[in-house]
Amino acid sequence: MKVKGSQVVTEVLLDHGVDIIFGYPGGTAINIYDELYRYKDRIKHVLTADEAGASHAADGYARATGKTGVVFATSGPGATNLVTGLATAFMDSVPMVAITINVQDYLIGSDAFQEICITGVTLPITKHNYFVNDVNDLEGVLREAFLIANSGRKGPVLVDITKDVTEAFVEYSSKSPYPLRKNPEPKADDVETIVKLINHAERPVVYIGQGAVSSEAAAEVRELIEKADIPAVHTLMAAGVIRFDDPHNLGMIGMHGTVAANRAVDKADLVIALGGRFSDRVALNPKKWAQKAKIVQVDIDRSEINKNVKVDCAARCDIKDFLIAALPLVEEKKRTEWNKTVSEWKAKEFVSNVKDAKLHPHEIIKVICDNTDDETIFVTDVGQHQMWAAQFIEHKKPRKFITSGGLGTMGFGYGAAIGAQMAFPENRVIHITGDGSFHMNMNEACTAVTQELPIITVIMDNRTLGMVYQWQTLLYDRRYSNTKADRATDFVKVAEGFGAKGFKAETPEELETAFKEALKEKGPSWIVCSIEREERVLPMIPGGKTVDEIIVD
Repeated sequence: MKVKGSQVVTEVLLDHGVDIIFGYPGGTAINIYDELYRYKDRIKHVLTADEAGASHAADGYARATGKTGVVFATSGPGATNLVTGLATAFMDSVPMVAITINVQDYLIGSDAFQEICITGVTLPITKHNYFVNDVNDLEGVLREAFLIANSGRKGPVLVDITKDVTEAFVEYSSKSPYPLRKNPEPKADDVETIVKLINHAERPVVYIGQGAVSSEAAAEVRELIEKADIPAVHTLMAAGVIRFDDPHNLGMIGMHGTVAANRAVDKADLVIALGGRFSDRVALNPKKWAQKAKIVQVDIDRSEINKNVKVDCAARCDIKDFLIAALPLVEEKKRTEWNKTVSEWKAKEFVSNVKDAKLHPHEIIKVICDNTDDETIFVTDVGQHQMWAAQFIEHKKPRKFITSGGLGTMGFGYGAAIGAQMAFPENRVIHITGDGSFHMNMNEACTAVTQELPIITVIMDNRTLGMVYQWQTLLYDRRYSNTKADRATDFVKVAEGFGAKGFKAETPEELETAFKEALKEKGPSWIVCSIEREERVLPMIPGGKTVDEIIVD
């Protein structure tokens, strides 16, 4: 049958099981939105405060579900507002399809109103992108976009379509999605070599990265750790792959990781990297990282192998496939002495450097954890609060801790929380933020209120851009340049102005009372928690340093 290009877009979305999209309409996109009006019983469109919030919402939806997030935007500023969201998804390997509508084809290159070459703008921050100015190409391109976003190392794909393509007619018939490209199979020689190293190691450590989440390999990772009795560390992005209370879990590694995690890698004779890329926040000094160890790396992306840290052996394949092949060959054994040593390091972890504060960050996280269940989804912005959340949340499952890792996007959290809550309306979603980050995204409260989303936002308010302030304190002789914000924002009143519920807490008892009240609300709530400006995220390894130079007080 012959249909308009705008209908091709909606039909392809349905063929791929898409039932929710996030976006913002505009002049060039009006045909697409007119089509959505006809499909509103099958595809829910969530109107956000701006396109940036929509991109983060699509990202949060994808991270929470493992499905592809979809975002729509119009031309010009609508499209450019997606840039930070696309870069965030790209850095963290999140499957997303962004569909933008450009000016008509005959206007391309004429500097027409709201014309922008968004494919050129986003080329470095997408896994792939397309410019479609022929309606006959539209269906195939859209199907390829979903294929590419989800094949191998996942990532965002942008499809820019000229307005006249959305008006043109073309033959269309519904089809199944293109089959995903097959992952490279683990090579038997690589598996045997790595397993032999594991079986003979005396002080091995498993280093868990985001790839273990993307490949849905949590069960296999846990089986390896249990069977071979190996202590494990995880990156920020892999929180929840191994439970917080697992005795093998040494916690997060890297700049703000635990002393035990960083010291274990430093003393290990074997590091088994599963889907980790040895970023500069993990291997702060690559030349001195795990010097005593042989390093093996399992990763689906060839470009990550030997990129940041030189490894002794690698397997380019999916983490889950590798572990399924390796586990039968891994010897079951006890490494009593090694685990005793790392357990002693683990028992000496840091909590807070401020002794007389009424409310500490770790107390805030404890109140939240004590009043939520295993299915709760935690979403953060970026800064000190993000690191405290990573350190103190009782992580139990993968895909329950959503945060911007590679790009470190302040303003990511509220949109991502909306996406996660739309994906799982029955789950509790907790958005943890700081006053600096929240000033960047509080506009999305209008979306949460309109959609009646019971997101609880906990604001750690120290009236400071805390992470930079901390660096200025520790490394820049207390030269506080533009980090003491001291804004007069009354978050409780602002919440009420949006139609949300606002609370304030200055003690753990006040926070518990406010949190329990917020849990009863049908819509969004904000809880402002006053914390001291001098609270620090510790431990801390300064950039370029090693665990021997770790700051703990």
